[in-house]
Amino acid sequence: MDFERKPLIGMVHLKPLPGSYLYDGNLDEVIDSALRDAKTLEEAGFDAIMVENFGDVPFPKFVDKTTVAAFTAVAKAIRDEVSLPLGINVLRNDGIASYSIAYAVKADFIRVNVLSGVAYTDQGLIEGIAHELAGLRKLLPSGIKVFADVHVKHAVHFFEFEDAVRDTVERGLADAIVVSGRATGKPVEVEKLALAKKISPVPVVVGSGTSYDNLPELWKHADAFIVGTSIKRDGKVENEVSPERARKLVELAKKLRVDDL
Repeated sequence: MDFERKPLIGMVHLKPLPGSYLYDGNLDEVIDSALRDAKTLEEAGFDAIMVENFGDVPFPKFVDKTTVAAFTAVAKAIRDEVSLPLGINVLRNDGIASYSIAYAVKADFIRVNVLSGVAYTDQGLIEGIAHELAGLRKLLPSGIKVFADVHVKHAVHFFEFEDAVRDTVERGLADAIVVSGRATGKPVEVEKLALAKKISPVPVVVGSGTSYDNLPELWKHADAFIVGTSIKRDGKVENEVSPERARKLVELAKKLRVDDL
């Protein structure tokens, strides 16, 4: 991924997968819905997409085999029909499943919510998986990049933010770090984003809350933007991607890139 152009990464939030509490028994519709959103993002001009099992509430810390199999089927369908770089995020913190799926479908990057340290979440205490993931990357080498959250959303953290940035990169071996707001769709604190950009030796990605209104300000302090809620119909995360909202954000990003020249 070309971080020089500050890519927009559009979210494909999956409907509940087989094995999850809210699954309705129709895997074909899960796949079709994901394909529609992925194609909308591609047609709008987004630079990459990331697929996430957003509908699988309540989330386990690590998913079961049924979820991995179904997620792989969805990701493969997207990989076959959409040419954009592809990312995988298996909630709540299954970086091993994410990497395995990414390896199987030839995806380009994964997101890991807690790579290093520990977070207190609605799933309880979640511990970092840097050692386990590094072992899998050694066993199955690839070009798959690891985007790792620092002070992930929907969580309380015990390490100072600055220390967490350094640990995630230097001890967790992240290829990029993700900085988010408090919850899905909530904007990141600009001061925290600027601090991350100042001290991180790897790219800094905004993980939540990017919108048409705040993109110009965030643009000054970040290298990429994961966008979900603001490009959905009516700005509601549970809705499908809006072609108009997606295109509007892409056009703004194009203007900001020109201004950078």
